[in-house]
Amino acid sequence: MTQKENNRSEKSELHGRNKHRSRYNFKQLTANSKELKRFVFKNEHNEDSIDFGDQEAVKALNRALLKNFYNISQWDIPQDYLCPPIPGRADYIHYIADLLGASNKGKVPKGNNINVLDIGVGANCIYPIIGHQEYGWKFVGSEIDPLSVDSAKRIIEANKPLQGAIEIRQQSSKMGIFRGVVGGKEMFDAVVCNPPFHSSLKEAEQGTRQKWRNLGGNEKEVKHVLNFGGNKAELWCPGGERAFVEQMIIQSEQIKNQCLWFTSLVSKSANLRSIYGALVKANAFEVRTVQMSQGQKISRFVAWTFQDEEAQTEWAKKWK
Repeated sequence: MTQKENNRSEKSELHGRNKHRSRYNFKQLTANSKELKRFVFKNEHNEDSIDFGDQEAVKALNRALLKNFYNISQWDIPQDYLCPPIPGRADYIHYIADLLGASNKGKVPKGNNINVLDIGVGANCIYPIIGHQEYGWKFVGSEIDPLSVDSAKRIIEANKPLQGAIEIRQQSSKMGIFRGVVGGKEMFDAVVCNPPFHSSLKEAEQGTRQKWRNLGGNEKEVKHVLNFGGNKAELWCPGGERAFVEQMIIQSEQIKNQCLWFTSLVSKSANLRSIYGALVKANAFEVRTVQMSQGQKISRFVAWTFQDEEAQTEWAKKWK
């Protein structure tokens, strides 16, 4: 197994192709979104901002960003479901594009010949939206939560640019990641995944409390927002992120010739050692760790493939 890592400094910015490298331009966003305008105020630095602890304000910001940058006019999620920060989500997609490009003589592949599987697509459907609108890729999104499945399907049906490009599939097995989702002869060029972060509901609630305090919420308010930013299925699973990714690695070996690059976000750097060990056991040919940053927040994803250099080159020929 070969391993590569890109170590970016903590002061590095979003990906070069990310449309959100600059601060939010609220004048531009509110010009196209009257809904967002009512949430905008001047902060202590006399700059336009919103209350990022207000779920409705964050949803309004996301709607404005999706409309302004991705031509998505209709977007909503159920109450208390994960409302994703779009700049960071876009970064993951752009680095996936670079990863595919590395198997294609440095050229990022575009168009509907590229098929991507999103494990745990969520109610927001955000990765397929950005991936299709930026690169024209086709997506399959798998999801275990029925409400998330319905929400993602509604988003696709409500936006003509997404129709025919994104398919949502219900995962019926709690233990299954690829089983029951990936067909026997189905091929994917990449898999993306934002795994459940916490190992228990209690841990998830503690994390939400801390997030709310960081946003300036008080103790009286915190009990009303324990689900702010994600429901149970989105926030936790037994064993947390490490167990989920390691199970994903085990199951990826079973379909190793049906996907070029498997990837997953890894929020806790302490989990990397165990994840690398699982990849050695699975006989992955190549592993890459790609570090990303947004301001002071550092994140990363781990990517692995079972295809050697010759097989990767052969795989990429079908993209042309």
